[in-house]
Amino acid sequence: MAKTYKLEEVAKHNDGRSTWMVIHNKVYDVTKFLEEHPGGEEVLLELAGQDGTEQFEDVGHSTDARSLLDDHYIGDLHEDDVVKEATPKKTQVTTSDSEGSTSSNWLLMVSVMVVGVAIGCFLYMQSTKS
Repeated sequence: MAKTYKLEEVAKHNDGRSTWMVIHNKVYDVTKFLEEHPGGEEVLLELAGQDGTEQFEDVGHSTDARSLLDDHYIGDLHEDDVVKEATPKKTQVTTSDSEGSTSSNWLLMVSVMVVGVAIGCFLYMQSTKS
């Protein structure tokens, strides 16, 4: 049987030294994941010591992101603090093979190249003035 934690205990772990949060009535210690989080550690620290289920679902995390939760699972929320979910939300799965993602990657590459050429031209012009 998994260890259970009261929300009161989870709330004590609300900073960068010890960062716990609740997602779907499960308790996670995400302290070691702070620096790796793609959205930045600030996102996790804002929800440290709290239930972050709604925010986690609103972002639409990928299947890979959801599987990372298992690595940080430390127990379940105590039954007195369990939040009953009215209706399960649809899970939005994002993949890198989607057409929108490909066009976004292409646009990003072109933008970076244009900026690089502009910087190169600027530096060349500056060096020829001297």
